[in-house]
Amino acid sequence: MAVFEVYSIPIVNRYKTSICSKAALYILCSLVLTFIPPLLIAYRSQGFWMTTNTYEEQPSVRFKKQVLLIVDTQQPGEFLAWSTYSNFNNIVQDNLRIPLVTSIETDTNGDGILDQLNFTAQVPLSTSEDVTSLQLLLFFDYRLFRMSTFQMESLAYIRHSSVSTGSSFTSFGELKLHQKTPLRHRGVDVRYNTSIVDSASLSASTYDLTNIFRSYNQRNITTIFPNNYPVWKSGRGATQPFTIQVIIDYPTETIIYQPGFWELIKWGWVQYVTILLLFLWVFREINTVVFSSKMFKTV
Repeated sequence: MAVFEVYSIPIVNRYKTSICSKAALYILCSLVLTFIPPLLIAYRSQGFWMTTNTYEEQPSVRFKKQVLLIVDTQQPGEFLAWSTYSNFNNIVQDNLRIPLVTSIETDTNGDGILDQLNFTAQVPLSTSEDVTSLQLLLFFDYRLFRMSTFQMESLAYIRHSSVSTGSSFTSFGELKLHQKTPLRHRGVDVRYNTSIVDSASLSASTYDLTNIFRSYNQRNITTIFPNNYPVWKSGRGATQPFTIQVIIDYPTETIIYQPGFWELIKWGWVQYVTILLLFLWVFREINTVVFSSKMFKTV
């Protein structure tokens, strides 16, 4: 009659010795060589501590309806300017030109988060004025919620110049998050939720673009308007305004953040145990040979 194994019980051999013996010293060295090298290997392989990690999130962006616009005309040194900051308009009153402005933000996929801004400004010009370049600053309220609650005031800078005079300018692009340092993994972060331009200031230097960008660039978290696609058209009629249209998408971003304590431990533990299992198997086989062959005096 055929038989088959239904259960098995391993036989355990126990080797005992005094604490001050060669066998005890050997097993201590064996434990050290089993547990310490995997830790060193995991650490030196650049994979033990995860200093940064990433996740994806579509930010909540809203146009603050704050604008600063400067256009240069064909006459050398002549320019036209306008802003939603009344003090700036008072400073440039001799060059002030108030445009007709419209802005529409849309949620294209219906998920409750705005996806796009369509901004249009029509700058009235006299028959002797022609535009050769423009600089436009648009200001936004920018928020993230998934990990830390992050909020800041940010901007998009649009600039274009041409050797020919223009009738209209159109630009398509994305408002992109730019990080010099990772965000925190939790908590409330409002360190950059301050006005980029001090609208209460009466000083012309406050509204100088050089000073605005110098201060803005010192932030570790900003937004930029890269890789935009400008379209410059010529042939403006004598009574026609110069039209500016900017279409800005709010894309899903890959956010860099600092992992928390438990995420670090979880990642480090996986790296360590993966290598430790191999060392445990190797030294178990070595110790079996050493003690079964009675290389050390034991009971």
